[in-house]
Amino acid sequence: MTKLFDLSGDVALVTGAGSGIGQAIAIGLAEAGADIACFGHSSKGGLEETAQKISALGRKALVLTGSVTSESDLSAAIERLEKELGALTIAVNNAGIAGAEPAETLPLEKWQKIYDVNVSGVFLSCQAEARVMLPRRRGSIINVASMSGSIVNRGLTQAHYNSSKAAVIHMSKSLAMEWADRGLRVNVVSPGYTLTPMNKRPEVAEQIKIFKRDTPMGRMATPEEMVGPTVFLAARASSFVTGIDLIVDGGFVCW
Repeated sequence: MTKLFDLSGDVALVTGAGSGIGQAIAIGLAEAGADIACFGHSSKGGLEETAQKISALGRKALVLTGSVTSESDLSAAIERLEKELGALTIAVNNAGIAGAEPAETLPLEKWQKIYDVNVSGVFLSCQAEARVMLPRRRGSIINVASMSGSIVNRGLTQAHYNSSKAAVIHMSKSLAMEWADRGLRVNVVSPGYTLTPMNKRPEVAEQIKIFKRDTPMGRMATPEEMVGPTVFLAARASSFVTGIDLIVDGGFVCW
């Protein structure tokens, strides 16, 4: 049974691997046996820490810097990844940004920035990854969206963020259908409220109490709780699964 989740021999790219959910997933994929390329804005701090933890597990780790909004950065990163680690078989597109602002005063530039990173960035990442995966007829792409792509969070004014995550979900389904007959699977993991570094700041302490109260399981997720669902979608265990949005939210969307 464990072989269904064994990623030995796989090579994975994780964007936004320097902290939070991306860091946890990168380390979790390494624990399952994969070698990992960690992609982010800067090699300092988080990315290096992630790579060190992967190396400590006996897996190969590669730090790649660039922007998910840059086609040339992504292309160069994948070229280097394949040269140093081998053929790319798994990609987790986690890089994203958040924000909250009343819709009637939301500046166009803030709307565009969210969409540039969360939607265009995910599409460009998928495109670059698919260009090397499709000719081999093998690969699994997992895009990290949010339960906010399916529901509207009470009390949060984030029309730009919510709609960007909804776009990621539907885009992923569309790509899954385009590539289904060519050996490439595309799925989504949609976290609920998660205790990332951003949610550990003192100024959001009261909001955190509300998040916990409103989640049926009575708590927020840890970043590590996104690892299992991602490993499942990356591994042979999900070989007949494509185009799904796997919501990992402690039951939140049921209410």
